[in-house]
Amino acid sequence: MPVVRSSEAVTHEIHGARFVSYATPLAGSKELCAWRGEIPPGTKAPAHTVNREEIFHLLIGELLITLDGRTERISAGDTVIINPGATLAVENPTDHTAISWVTTSVGLTAELADGTVLTPPWAN
Repeated sequence: MPVVRSSEAVTHEIHGARFVSYATPLAGSKELCAWRGEIPPGTKAPAHTVNREEIFHLLIGELLITLDGRTERISAGDTVIINPGATLAVENPTDHTAISWVTTSVGLTAELADGTVLTPPWAN
């Protein structure tokens, strides 16, 4: 039975945020990936277009989420469904770190506005 202990989770940092991966193919997951996101105060991640559906659930804090040009303030307990091909930007305008939980399918990529394609290691 694959069990990922919190002490075994792998941490990655990019664009000022921290991603702590739990479910990945390396950890035994065949189809899904899941990670905790830690978004510090003042962080404004660049807009990116995803190739897989993402379920973004905010555990702690408040964020501004821009999805395909529409911005919404979300609070702890809110969930955002990000469909494949959608463009997403995340901003933490508060004084406190926001904590999220994200689930997607294996093979997620994110394309930045300049055409750079990122293959996040926490989602593959």
